[in-house]
Amino acid sequence: MLSCTLFSARCLRAPVLGASILAGLTGCQGDAESPTGPEAGPALAIATQLLSFRRITAGGWHTCGVTADNLAYCWGNNDDGQLGDGTRTDRSTPVAVKDGLRFLHVSPGEDHTCGVTLNNRVYCWGNNESGQLGNTGVRRLRPVRVLGVRSYLQVNAGNWHTCAVTTSNVLFCWGDNRWGQLGDGTTTNRPVPVAVAGGLRFRQIIAGTANTCGVTTGGRGYCWGVNDFGTVGDGTTTRRLTPVLVAGGRSFRQVRVNGAHTCGLALDRRAYCWGFNESGALGDGTETRRLSPVAVRGGLTFSGVVPGVGSLTCGVTTGNRAYCWGDNFVGGLGDGTTTDRLTPVAVSGGHQFIGVSTGYHHTCGITTANRVYCWGHNGQGQLGDGSNTNRRTPVPVVGAM
Repeated sequence: MLSCTLFSARCLRAPVLGASILAGLTGCQGDAESPTGPEAGPALAIATQLLSFRRITAGGWHTCGVTADNLAYCWGNNDDGQLGDGTRTDRSTPVAVKDGLRFLHVSPGEDHTCGVTLNNRVYCWGNNESGQLGNTGVRRLRPVRVLGVRSYLQVNAGNWHTCAVTTSNVLFCWGDNRWGQLGDGTTTNRPVPVAVAGGLRFRQIIAGTANTCGVTTGGRGYCWGVNDFGTVGDGTTTRRLTPVLVAGGRSFRQVRVNGAHTCGLALDRRAYCWGFNESGALGDGTETRRLSPVAVRGGLTFSGVVPGVGSLTCGVTTGNRAYCWGDNFVGGLGDGTTTDRLTPVAVSGGHQFIGVSTGYHHTCGITTANRVYCWGHNGQGQLGDGSNTNRRTPVPVVGAM
């Protein structure tokens, strides 16, 4: 595995104007993980040795990754310190998260970020208005440890809440709970971790906008929270304050929620989606809302499927090709157009991807050649190409191998 040499401060501190896997594996929301450019932005002086990322995760308006030597880097919007570099300055290229913590993975949300360290502790940084950092204070510009002495395997940052699975597969959530997304049977915000009701054991968890979904150790999909568009997938539009079983009786490898729609990967690697279907986000060839899972059209088999916040969805097939569908605002589908797609369309460039991750109309992924590419909306520098220019096709992240 390649080692990483850090950028100099001059290389990494290039502000821009302006203000969310592991596809194929369980883990952070929308993570793209490595086993080991056209349309380039402005010329930047970079170090001769580059960052080698093994995970990339797209958040709201920012993106984060973990290098081969387990250091965390982020780029994009930094209004609330969600990049963790000790400032509130937007970054259009990767900048190191402060304090040198070593991470298993990091998960960027709307305007906060969390990660699990090598010793299974959870740290968060950024906005804390709803208690989503799991610690005191309104805002943190660098990592702060979540209160409590639990050991965690996985953490996932949603819009204004966070959830994490312990090493014994028990699920805890904290932060905003106005729609019941913490799953504790109440609508009371929690500034510290609270156990999700029901006693279920989870192996994968995703915190969305106002929902949470996960897969139990037995392979069953459960969701809870707001359900106006059928995002919970139980065949109703009733808000759920505790976990309910996704309809259809399927076992899932993963279930991921983001925005107002949800997607799951069945054991046969067929993708199913449900909820809000504007612009074809469910991939079933229609724009009809679905209250329970429907198959994504095209007959593709996936290693992972990731719904984005902005009515789009992307995934990687078992043949390592990236496909996207739904809303193509500013080129978020990566097919070189801004045309909405009701069924999957191949991402341009012919790259072989290991995984992809979607945020607000932007997507990032890692190729089989261990290269990092992003595309779509770039108003805050979240594509990491040294600019804030939107991209309709994949462009390489500056300084990433």
